[in-house]
Amino acid sequence: MKAGRTLLLGLLQAPPVPARAPRVLGVDDFALRRRTRYATVLVDVEASRVVDVLSDRTAEVLADWLAQHPGAEVICRDRASAYSKAIRQAAPHALEVADRWHLLQNLSNALEKTCHQHRSCLRKHAEQEARPSPPKIEPLQDLPRTAMVERTRHRYEDIHRLLDEGRTVNGIARDLDLDPRTVDKYKKTPLDDLLASAANRRPNTGISPFKPYLHLRLGQLGNKAVGAHLHRELRERGFRGHVRTVERYLARFSIGEAETVHAPMPSPSTVAAWVTRHRELLTEEEEDQLLRVRLACPDITRACDLTWAFLDITRNLRGTLLLEWIHQAVQDAPKPMRGFANGLLQDLDAVTAGLTLPWSSGIVEGHVNRIKTLKRAMYGRASFKLLRTRILTHP
Repeated sequence: MKAGRTLLLGLLQAPPVPARAPRVLGVDDFALRRRTRYATVLVDVEASRVVDVLSDRTAEVLADWLAQHPGAEVICRDRASAYSKAIRQAAPHALEVADRWHLLQNLSNALEKTCHQHRSCLRKHAEQEARPSPPKIEPLQDLPRTAMVERTRHRYEDIHRLLDEGRTVNGIARDLDLDPRTVDKYKKTPLDDLLASAANRRPNTGISPFKPYLHLRLGQLGNKAVGAHLHRELRERGFRGHVRTVERYLARFSIGEAETVHAPMPSPSTVAAWVTRHRELLTEEEEDQLLRVRLACPDITRACDLTWAFLDITRNLRGTLLLEWIHQAVQDAPKPMRGFANGLLQDLDAVTAGLTLPWSSGIVEGHVNRIKTLKRAMYGRASFKLLRTRILTHP
């Protein structure tokens, strides 16, 4: 019989759903259309097998399924309130287990918010640790006559010639095909400042990560600094730019004082990643930077300490210590950490079970990833009925 693959797929029939729910049930959602429509996947955690797929992620849909399929003793879920409401309504005797990965994700977000709220402390600490500016040295060469410098010089002359003729800013912008704000900047800014900015606009981009080392060497060498020699040193440290890039940057010292080089401070997301990672996996440089971050702000230090304590509870399944941790966080933790702790109180039983029992939603997340692979194979255009059939029949 000649038939296309689309016709054959349409003839597939989903296997029947068991009359009773598995003893350990995993519940999670996945996107049918991201930010628009979601569905729910139900997994037998002990057998690592998808039991059913529901067309929505609302409490009513899950409650109806649980009422028609009794027998679940343990239900692993994320911290979505809709699933918790459905379980209390249709399976009140089942033990709810909050997933540990979602707990750690919420904790990491609270730590990141704390670091973001105290960025001023990090900047202040960086300024205090800033290396002193190296002394002024004699220019190694004149200001480079790049295309950017020449264009800036000619544009300045054209704009000021028209200004002397009594033309308005908007009229000059129309004649020269420029933005009025650009014309206004050329009107108010001295030519020397414009040229200095043009000379360093593009060449300095690739050298930015190496400025601290370059300033340190300039302070050591003074007038003996040679662009070619410093370029070789930077190349050994990963710099891939041309020697002219280094020489142009050194030429800036003839214009004025060298810029202050601040000790680089990591972003809040980087700090959160370092704190939640196993300590033995951090490099020495990351350990040093994390120490500097902790010294910069007492609130960040407190948030880091609470995060490490919660990680110890999670990794070693010491859920009996959770209530004590929450009380400490509520008393003296920064606001984002207090919000995380108060959220745990609202779901205390499920969180305690998640930090005590071996069950988690890890197997469910694995099936969600498998569903995403099936969706990509079907170009995301499959109907819910066909997608559900493929999920239940796919090995």
